[in-house]
Amino acid sequence: MPVYVYRNLVTNEVFEHQQSITEDPLTVDPRTGDPVKRIVQPVGIAFKGSGFYVTDNRKGSSDGSSKSESESSSSGGSSDD
Repeated sequence: MPVYVYRNLVTNEVFEHQQSITEDPLTVDPRTGDPVKRIVQPVGIAFKGSGFYVTDNRKGSSDGSSKSESESSSSGGSSDD
């Protein structure tokens, strides 16, 4: 079950509460009865493997640039005819 982070609006205390995804968010602090608001937490992303940017984008862009250079020089020679 996920853990959600809430802030007590009266005391500004931050606490975690474990609850099901299908449950409604808390509106009151279960300990004090004060109103609370759920705080959205950032999600950590971990890219695993040999590398996303280096293997997918950088090699493709260098191959594409050499192809475009050869195409532009061949098209430049045929336009002079």
